Amino acid sequence: MPPEKHDSPTVLISRRGADRVRSGHAWVYRSDVVEAGEVPSGALVTVREVPAKDSFRKSKSEGVQQAEPSDMNVQAARPPRILGYAFYSTASEIAIRMVSAKPVENLEQFVRQRIRNAVAYRERFVQNTNAYRVIFSEGDFLPGLIVDRYNDILSIQVLTQAMDTDSMRNVFLSELQSDLKPVAVVEHVEPRLRRLEQLLDKQTGLISGIRARTEFQMNGVRFQLDALVGQKTGAFLDQRENYAAAAQYARGEALDVFCYQGGFGLHLARTCAKVCGVDSSRPALEMAEQNAALNGREIEWIEANAFDLLRDYSDSGKKYDCIVLDPPAFAKSRHDLPKAWRGYKELNLRALKMLRPGGILVTCSCSYHVGASDLLEVIFSAAQDSHRIIRILENRGQAKDHPTVLGIPETAYLKCLILAVS
Repeated sequence: MPPEKHDSPTVLISRRGADRVRSGHAWVYRSDVVEAGEVPSGALVTVREVPAKDSFRKSKSEGVQQAEPSDMNVQAARPPRILGYAFYSTASEIAIRMVSAKPVENLEQFVRQRIRNAVAYRERFVQNTNAYRVIFSEGDFLPGLIVDRYNDILSIQVLTQAMDTDSMRNVFLSELQSDLKPVAVVEHVEPRLRRLEQLLDKQTGLISGIRARTEFQMNGVRFQLDALVGQKTGAFLDQRENYAAAAQYARGEALDVFCYQGGFGLHLARTCAKVCGVDSSRPALEMAEQNAALNGREIEWIEANAFDLLRDYSDSGKKYDCIVLDPPAFAKSRHDLPKAWRGYKELNLRALKMLRPGGILVTCSCSYHVGASDLLEVIFSAAQDSHRIIRILENRGQAKDHPTVLGIPETAYLKCLILAVS
């Protein structure tokens, strides 16, 4: 058992929460917090499991369970077991995010070392790009911090109370600047996520430096970036390895649906005779056009609703040799799963009807709640309805700079199937 830490507040959690931590997960939900007391927002806390023989009552004032030992001698003989150390949120339903099984003697040095470890991991495993995720929250054991590198610019997202304190910001910004030496750091803000943590409202903007525009490359394909606009931190880096994999199989005439700024389409253009990209966002298509020009590629860009376009193309008998489906997350929660199923089924059914024999379907889902087996089931159902035979060429996930941690299933969210269609 690690030694007692007297300078960090203690939070008691239920047996259910403790079992979750022991299984390797980093999260404990508020419903499993038994006693927290006056813990400051974002504080580093010692997490303990309440002894099994204690009884509990529900506090009407605090809305959490309070330990009420049935036998004080038992409690004195069996103090609550230390499970580890975590960041605490006073607002989120995810009340506890575990960071260490051992005591954290110096939080600043602890965070700095975690950042150095994350940088070293990318230096070892990331290739053929100067754009990649440097820190992936729980995937790098720094919950609430996202950092993406685009050549000489860093784009960050701060998602939790612990990472949003002035002291923590000073630590991770100074370490990132020391290790990576960016010309600028941009903070990309998602207001909804900040509201969930009851963080102060702020705008996306430069933290340091004088420019937010740069050029970066993935797999030899060049892209422009304005880190102050766009989705996520400015572009999609998690598909980088899937872009290259899809291009290995694609030939002939290709259709890239939900193309955003042209990630798949520009890679396919290196092996396909003709490429068309479809998206409903005009700004995204304008950036895609600039990216195509940067690479000397002629690609047709169409502004349209993907469902409507695929329905029209399918009904009119239009055919392709390769179709990519990379939609946004259809299921933000489990309640969305029936609607998400219908959406994925519709898209894949139309795509299968439009593929020539021997064609390639690249179909993706970034919805965590839609599991890999769920996506396969949707594809199988669409294949039956379209009377197509499908063989799986590759069953892929997110790029290695978005590491998946066993025990934390939420770190595995992206599914990408490359399919041969007969």
